[in-house]
Amino acid sequence: MSRFDPRGEVNRALLIGVSEYDHTAPDHPQGVTGQLPAVRHNRRTLEDALHRGNVFGAHEVRAVPSPTPDEFTGALRRACQDARGLLLLYFAGHAVTSTSGNELHLQMRTARVLTGDGLPGSVSFSEVLGELVESRAQQVVVILDCCYAGNAAEIWHRFDDPKRKKHKVLLLMSVQPNRCILGGDADAPTPFTRELVRVLDEGGEVWLSQLYAAVKQRMAEAKYKAEDDDPQRPQALAPPWDPDADVLLAAGPAITPPPVPPDPGRFLWLRRRLARARKAVGRLGRTGLAVVLALLATGAGGYGVLVLTGDSGPCAPALELRLLTDPDLEQAMKAAADAYVASDANTTKDGCRRSGVTVYSAGAASVVTALGKRTDAWQQPRDDDNPQRDIGPQPDVWIPGTRADVRRVTAAQEDRFFARLYPDTRPFVYSPVVLAVPESLDDAVKPTGQSLSQLVTGLEQAPGEAEVHRPDPEFADAALLATAGLYRGGADASGAEQLLTRSGRPEASAARLLCTLPDVDAVDDRSAALVPEFLLRSGVGCHPVTRAPRSAVYPDDVPGLEPTFVRVRWEDGERDADARDAEVARFRSWLTGDEGRRVLGEQGFRSAHGERRLLDAKSAPAGLTDDVRPADSADPEEMDEALQRYGNAHGPGRVLYLLDSSGSMAGLWDGPSGGPGILKQTLTGLGGEDEYGVWAVHGLKGRTHTDLLGFGTHARREAEQALDAARVRDAEADPSAALRDALAFMRERGADDERPQLIVYLTDGEDDNRLTGDALERVIDRARTAGVPMTMVTLKNGACDRDRPGTRIAEAGRGRCLDAGDDLVPALRDEVARTGTGEE
Repeated sequence: MSRFDPRGEVNRALLIGVSEYDHTAPDHPQGVTGQLPAVRHNRRTLEDALHRGNVFGAHEVRAVPSPTPDEFTGALRRACQDARGLLLLYFAGHAVTSTSGNELHLQMRTARVLTGDGLPGSVSFSEVLGELVESRAQQVVVILDCCYAGNAAEIWHRFDDPKRKKHKVLLLMSVQPNRCILGGDADAPTPFTRELVRVLDEGGEVWLSQLYAAVKQRMAEAKYKAEDDDPQRPQALAPPWDPDADVLLAAGPAITPPPVPPDPGRFLWLRRRLARARKAVGRLGRTGLAVVLALLATGAGGYGVLVLTGDSGPCAPALELRLLTDPDLEQAMKAAADAYVASDANTTKDGCRRSGVTVYSAGAASVVTALGKRTDAWQQPRDDDNPQRDIGPQPDVWIPGTRADVRRVTAAQEDRFFARLYPDTRPFVYSPVVLAVPESLDDAVKPTGQSLSQLVTGLEQAPGEAEVHRPDPEFADAALLATAGLYRGGADASGAEQLLTRSGRPEASAARLLCTLPDVDAVDDRSAALVPEFLLRSGVGCHPVTRAPRSAVYPDDVPGLEPTFVRVRWEDGERDADARDAEVARFRSWLTGDEGRRVLGEQGFRSAHGERRLLDAKSAPAGLTDDVRPADSADPEEMDEALQRYGNAHGPGRVLYLLDSSGSMAGLWDGPSGGPGILKQTLTGLGGEDEYGVWAVHGLKGRTHTDLLGFGTHARREAEQALDAARVRDAEADPSAALRDALAFMRERGADDERPQLIVYLTDGEDDNRLTGDALERVIDRARTAGVPMTMVTLKNGACDRDRPGTRIAEAGRGRCLDAGDDLVPALRDEVARTGTGEE
């Protein structure tokens, strides 16, 4: 993205303010929490400010008061169609998250809240984002002033966008994730929009980056609060912006002159006394505070009131430090950073804040690559290589999940690089990677003394349908360390991956995984999760949910997380290098000292040295072991190898379709619900690099199948034409012989690599009489040893009942059995998509 001045373009601003609701509690038990009269002022004041700003023309700003979902989506689509330059979407109103925290729902006038995830009258932010990325606008700015607004950033990051259109969408959000804001006063705009308009009205050019920084500072100085007395802190998708990657939002005259700050020297004596008195005033209560404020207003012209109540007065803007960390560590590091910013260590003797700390995370593998090979692009972004867009701003501090990441970066650095790393010699806290096992499966595994592979195998053999879930190893170090453990001892990566449960794309972090498991109680109750231990203590940052109680099981061959403080210095990148060094050193001293360890102990971390005991053992939850023998520290070469093998195991796949073409299939052949039609609908899960073929299964003697589509890479149209040409044969079929041949064929193809493979057998089940006795056992024996998952699909009900041939073969091949009682086409498409790379 380049610096974008939309003046002269065809722009659109759509302002959605939902102040009136049809259903409100307590009159309507399913209604929203109340009306929002402040939002009426939001609409009016922001519309006026945008008109005065000289970026949007007279007819380019549209305010829509309290729309229904249909009215909102209609207005949004029109704005997306009309805009050619800048499209600004503003929303103020009620909003809620889904139970799992995966989705943000913007509540329109008719909104109701039903039991479970029923949210009629709402529009999901994913749907809004889908409309925006397809708009004709060159740039899109979304401003959200609602509860849980900060959750929109995570949705943006997860949004499936193979064409990379979403990067034109920038987000400005009124509050941090998983926080609800107050509704404001009936006679004024809400705090966030109030400060937004004030900045826009200051006059001159107002760029998005400046707007965010100014609003954030104003709200911090005013000490606005969200619910539960949390500070309300605005968020942006990737602050601070590169000066060359910005959007102009206003360029009008100043409406009100900024107030002249008092002379710092004039009241220096008073500021020092008030800095010491601020805590004492808190004990006076409302009456005592009012008396003190009155006296101060009389004796100091009101300046003492500003200082005592939190306004900035003559304090200079605090230096903002940028801290990049692992996705699993983000919430804990934010808790530590928040505590530091408010601490005495970060406060001058005059009561001013020394620095702020912006904490953000990105995929661990991407960060290692960027710091090792892309630091030039981080300083000078290009359209095709932009770490500022893909990861975030250039960090001052990097806290990886393990010090091995630092060694991975330095090993990858070439002769010319623009960031130098100065890591501490030791980690400052520790957290083992554990298998979090629900109570129902406690008896299946021992808490200590076994390898991860032994633990996973033990769960697989336990009664019931135990599942083991793991986040994406490309995103979080804990998941990568667990993956390296699974691959140890010469284990085949594809085979090891089959031990894990995977439906669709894995979650990006352990925190997200623990959020999504409770979506289905039955799944939560039987699912173990590979996560850092500290998350079982501190919980996760999603909407409150009731999770199945879990105990920690400690594999003895998986290294734990060892967060390490790394100072990052950029070549020619710091005009304030000395001041920044001083503030980073101050923050490091606090974080790695007693105060930082206390905060991180509350988050569930252990001592990084000695016996690795819990830093806050007194309040440790049930299910944790206090004394844990740590595994060896992570090895950088093993991590790189595991990541490569994981990529191979999930790279271009191989799929062999077996289509029953015997005479009994004649009534189940034509149309989208017939055999060839079903297979055609699964081809979307295969990409140009995947290899696949189709066998027609027929005949009892000699060769029991013929090629409909030769095995190899294909354009989708070529495969569709082959299936269109398929014909039912006047013959019976021998599924036992065909399946054994298929297993041998695929095993040979995968002998020299670890690419994912799949066999799909589609039949009507009429020839299952040849899948009994010894013929069935021979197929099952080969399925157990071939290492190729098998999906058995039968177009009649009951074929996947217990002890049926399809069920037993699928279980032996670690695959899946589907019959007419399932949602067959989507389920089969998912199985194929897990193996293939999908269409671009």
